[in-house]
Amino acid sequence: MNDGVERYEEALWEAALAGDEYAAIDAAVSALDDGVPAETLILDVVAAVQARVGQAWADTCITVAQEHTATAVNESVLVVAAHHAASRQRAPVKGRICVACVEGEWHTFPVRLLAEVLRLRGWQVDYLGAHVPTAHLVVHVHRTGPGAVALSNSIATHLPAAHASITACQAAGTPVLAGGPAFGPDGCYARRFGADAWAPDARAAADLLDHGLPRHGPPGAAHQADPEYVVLDDRASVLVRDVLEELSRHAPEEGPRDDTAEDAASIVGYLKAAVYVGDPGLFTSFAGWLAQLLGARGVPAPALPAALDVLAARLPGLPHAQATLAEARATLPA
Repeated sequence: MNDGVERYEEALWEAALAGDEYAAIDAAVSALDDGVPAETLILDVVAAVQARVGQAWADTCITVAQEHTATAVNESVLVVAAHHAASRQRAPVKGRICVACVEGEWHTFPVRLLAEVLRLRGWQVDYLGAHVPTAHLVVHVHRTGPGAVALSNSIATHLPAAHASITACQAAGTPVLAGGPAFGPDGCYARRFGADAWAPDARAAADLLDHGLPRHGPPGAAHQADPEYVVLDDRASVLVRDVLEELSRHAPEEGPRDDTAEDAASIVGYLKAAVYVGDPGLFTSFAGWLAQLLGARGVPAPALPAALDVLAARLPGLPHAQATLAEARATLPA
């Protein structure tokens, strides 16, 4: 990245953290006026700033409210910058692409990023936004006939819903491009679900769509969910309650209880997802991340192992769930 683009990144970073939408938009428009290509601005400046926002939240350097504010600013910049660039030069329309988040997924920034890049490259884009239930997605696909569906999933707890959407879209005769960190290292879960392609970022996704997605044959044949997932899903509310009770025993009295409730739901959700895809490593990785987050909040180290022990005690007769919990438990401090 050259110094000129770095300068715009710093200006946008400061404006986003301050919640100054107008200053952020001015910085983006100035970059375009100075000759920075629109796609470079979107992918190497706006996306880079959003990545910094996410990391700052993960490192507890900013609050949830600050993260939401900065994200809202970056979304506004993204739309204004793309429109400003597109108004100068219209590319010939290549075809129609549907872009959406899977059911339950509320992180819209990655999918909006892709939508604007595709529009700049000449695609007609149906941007459906956050949390698109599979049934509604399929209705839209049948009604509009896009050449492909691009599905985004950032949180692994939504992998079962992602699998359902991939299968349903392919059954309607439409190829699916999957994207987002929830699909695992190098998109391993996307391939397991039979997606036609996977992309690690918006630029790679746009390149794949420009070249055309391959057809991978019968939909939904690539993966069969572990039967234990059904049991876990049926017991989820009770399991979340029990984990919440255990975490609450360890939580600092002055800490936010909403965080503890969200942590309990995430623990059960990630266990379900790991069993669904048959990968204990998914849960182990999550547990390591959560242990660091809890430590940053001042929650004692024994809290998470104790919560996993509670889960294990509630799940007799489920060997895959037990093995998944044991693997994660072994990586945590005693």
